[in-house]
Amino acid sequence: MPHNRTILNNFPPNTPLPPPWKTFIRGSGSLQFTGDSLRLVNTDTVAAQYTDAQIDDYQELARRDFRWRPPLQMTVRARFSHPAGELKGTAGFGFWNDPFMMTGWRWPALPRVIWFFYSSPPSNMKLDLNTPGPGWKAGTLDALRWPFFALLPAAPLAVPLMNIGPLCRTFWPIGQKAINVSEALVPVEMTEWYTYVIDWQPKTAHFSVDGQTILDCSTSPCGPLGFVLWLDNQYMVATPWGSFKYGLLAAPGQQWLEVNQLIIES
Repeated sequence: MPHNRTILNNFPPNTPLPPPWKTFIRGSGSLQFTGDSLRLVNTDTVAAQYTDAQIDDYQELARRDFRWRPPLQMTVRARFSHPAGELKGTAGFGFWNDPFMMTGWRWPALPRVIWFFYSSPPSNMKLDLNTPGPGWKAGTLDALRWPFFALLPAAPLAVPLMNIGPLCRTFWPIGQKAINVSEALVPVEMTEWYTYVIDWQPKTAHFSVDGQTILDCSTSPCGPLGFVLWLDNQYMVATPWGSFKYGLLAAPGQQWLEVNQLIIES
């Protein structure tokens, strides 16, 4: 069962994060503690090496033991070093099922997510028909549902047809509904402090920034999921018309994601 409340709003230097938080650092990633905030920093990333600065609460857990299910509310106050388009890689915070074995051995799984998510070009995860692939977005996705498996036999025929614009606009909403995708761009300047809130209910999801609704949808994913807060140098292309690509990006200097408050209440 999930805990009732988790708070992280004190970041004294040279002091480990309290349980249940774990760190995941790769390449030139690092954590910087100021006392009032925590910065997840990537320094001089190169395309030949994966770099990540991350905290989460699910390392060493089986997916069935991940901590969070709806109903809950997440509040994160955060800002970034660079605006959208200039920040390189992916970043964000929210809940997912760690489907790609990023933090240890688990069987691979189809993704389940509810989060604020950023990706820079050349990333293009075009899963919502009316939302750009890259950018700073609020979103949900749950591919572990029977409608998705029901559509799989038609995929070899359907994917090539998605390259035809009118057919994609006609038929992709069926696929989008099957994987419970909802997305919306977050129309704020990433370099400024904002309070980001996710209200995750069993049948609905509500995203707001400084009290203004960004996305209100009925595509709530199932739990349990784990919380993650990260900044890395990955990019990914995944589109309904069958484009798939993965790689790493170089970025000179420092890039960071800074938080000074994290509250999860169920």
